[in-house]
Amino acid sequence: MNIKKIILTLLILILIGGGLYFFFTRNKETAPVSNDTTDTTEVTKPEDVMEQKPYTVIGQSVEQRPIEAYRFGTGEKTIVYVGAMHGGYEWNSALLSYDLIDYLTANPTRIPENVSVVVIPVANPDGLARVVGTSERFEATDAPQFNFADEVSIDDPVVAGRFNAHKVDLNRNFACKWQPRAVWRSYDVNAGTAAFSEPESAALRDFFLAENPVGVIFFHSASNGVYTSFCGDDPLPGTVQLLDAYSKASGYTRYDDYPYYEVTGDAADWLSTEGIPAITIELATHTAVEWDKNLKGFEAVLKLYSK
Repeated sequence: MNIKKIILTLLILILIGGGLYFFFTRNKETAPVSNDTTDTTEVTKPEDVMEQKPYTVIGQSVEQRPIEAYRFGTGEKTIVYVGAMHGGYEWNSALLSYDLIDYLTANPTRIPENVSVVVIPVANPDGLARVVGTSERFEATDAPQFNFADEVSIDDPVVAGRFNAHKVDLNRNFACKWQPRAVWRSYDVNAGTAAFSEPESAALRDFFLAENPVGVIFFHSASNGVYTSFCGDDPLPGTVQLLDAYSKASGYTRYDDYPYYEVTGDAADWLSTEGIPAITIELATHTAVEWDKNLKGFEAVLKLYSK
């Protein structure tokens, strides 16, 4: 009797096991198979990768154009060059700045290990765009060939490019003897509602104070010379050294003051109140960049600060 029970139990177990096997095997064979071969790994598309720019943006103009700063070298002594403070009226100062950028890009070893160079090619992008049609890089052939006579009309479209979009002369908007009405040639010009009232001059101020450069060189045109900076007191010793080095190397006439008319709110003069040496290079014309002369001046400045 026990043997029969055992055999019966075994038969029942075999039947149950076979049924389970058939059930699971059938489900496995009939289960849907995905034909989706899509790789779910996240892929970064080229358009998602931000293009690395060779410059940083230190501020925006009135019309929201960027003010760009190109940096070269890694030394602790920073030299800053600034072009086109007077926008399209002095468009050749922007081209000279871009030529300097090209030179430093092609010749990085010319910069001493203890020196960094920053070039701000266009300090007044709205004024430049008003004359040449862009605040970015351009060619001399894109700029209007204007008869820059000694007597100019302040209403001329090219002259209007001297000012920012608020019609303010940025080089009268800095905190050295600032006054709301300033002078350019024989004209009264708008110097803003207060020192640093304009976004362009405020951006330069913040950059200079954060950077604390050993020297600043502004490119202008066209008073043909190298000009010092001071704000009531004598020029800084460092300014005198910078002025001497650039003028001797370049061949530009050295000026220890600005002899033509009183200038208020000047950027270089304000820097002297912050203890930062600064000079102004005035090109001889409003069209040529005078590269050979300025390259010699640039090399002399590198040598001065390499010590």
